Amino acid sequence: MSSQMKTYLKFGGATAVVLLLLAYLAYTGVQDSKSYYVTIKELHKMGDGAYSKRLRVAGNVQPGSIKRTGTHVQFVLVEEDQDLSVDYTGTEAPPDTFKDESQALADGSFGRDGVFHAKQLQAKCASKYAPQQGAPGATPATEPAKSVTQVQTPQPARVN
Repeated sequence: MSSQMKTYLKFGGATAVVLLLLAYLAYTGVQDSKSYYVTIKELHKMGDGAYSKRLRVAGNVQPGSIKRTGTHVQFVLVEEDQDLSVDYTGTEAPPDTFKDESQALADGSFGRDGVFHAKQLQAKCASKYAPQQGAPGATPATEPAKSVTQVQTPQPARVN
C-alpha cells in the first residue's frame, strides 16, 4: 500500500469518527431537550414510565401551598380532583405572576418520592392582567372607549 493511500485512509477514518461523534451528540441533545406534556391525572397513570422522561405538567397553584426559600419553591398543583407536589429548584426566582390560584406550568421530572422536581417554571396571572371593575383607573363597561388623537407634523412651506 502506498504512503498516499495510507494518508487517505487515516484522514477518512478520522473524518468518520468525527461525524459519528457529532451524530451522537446531536441525537442525545435532542433526546435531552424533548419533553412530554401530560396532565396530573395522566402522570399518575404512567407508572414506571413517568420516572425516566422529561415532563411538563400544568395546573392551578393550591392556595396556601407556596413555600419559598430564595429561588427554591415548594408548592402543590391542582387539576380537577388530582394534586401534585412540586419542588422547583431553578436558577431563577419564580415569576411575579406565580401566586395562589394562578395557572402554572412545571418542566422537569417525576421522582420516585412522588414529588415533581421542576427545573423550569412558568406562571400565568389568574386575572389576565385586566383591572377589576370598581378599581381606581378602571373604565366602566358602559363607558365608550376614548379615542386617541393623532398629532400631525406641520408640512414645510413651499417656495416657488
